[in-house]
Amino acid sequence: MAIALALLVSADPVAIEQFNRALQELSISPDVCQEVPASIRLLNCRKFDAVIVDLQLGEQSGRVLDEVRRSPSNRTAVTFAISGSDAEATAVFRKKAAFVFERPLSTESIRSTLKPAFGLILRERRRYFRYPVSIPVTILRQSMPEICCYSVNISEQGMAMSTSVPLTAGDDVRVQFTLPGHKVPFLAKSTICWCKTGHLGVRFVSLSPKHQYELQDWLSEKLEETLPGFVTGKFQKADGRSIPTRV
Repeated sequence: MAIALALLVSADPVAIEQFNRALQELSISPDVCQEVPASIRLLNCRKFDAVIVDLQLGEQSGRVLDEVRRSPSNRTAVTFAISGSDAEATAVFRKKAAFVFERPLSTESIRSTLKPAFGLILRERRRYFRYPVSIPVTILRQSMPEICCYSVNISEQGMAMSTSVPLTAGDDVRVQFTLPGHKVPFLAKSTICWCKTGHLGVRFVSLSPKHQYELQDWLSEKLEETLPGFVTGKFQKADGRSIPTRV
């Protein structure tokens, strides 16, 4: 199972093959686009943890990198550029990417660039990572009876819950819950985002800095548990710990 999703924009069949192999080695699923309009359509409808753009596409490569930053769901994705044949002409586009793969490409050169970026890719993945967990949740409403229910999943951004009590999307509530392994309950100011029969979702509007860090840390541990052993083995530090996904 892939632990992250990358968009690869290139018309070079050799580069596409090299990156397909390198990304799949890290359990990153590549979505390949050889044409810029198709890649922009994907950026507008899908969430990617990393975006890799071949600068041999010329000025169109800059258009893709600009679109990444304008995309509501992808503006924080980790960006990479693959150097073009005309270094001077593509210098301005290189600056729009966080990392650059230099040509001529090789398996080793691609790995050496991906290695320092891997933790950032996992951190981006964690921001949208939803962990399935069933824990007691109390929904608190002003001047209304509290609602006791159970979570379905939780992320940094919010939580889905199972409840038979009908609520209204847009309502402001507070949700109280205790993460497994923790003793002190969390209390999050939240907004109901969606409701359907038997379930609802909330977006966390405000968490204390301490609880926000604890939630991030807990989700990081859960995400790392999903990493295949052969992936973590490639990125072991000297002290035996894997590259952190925490901030």
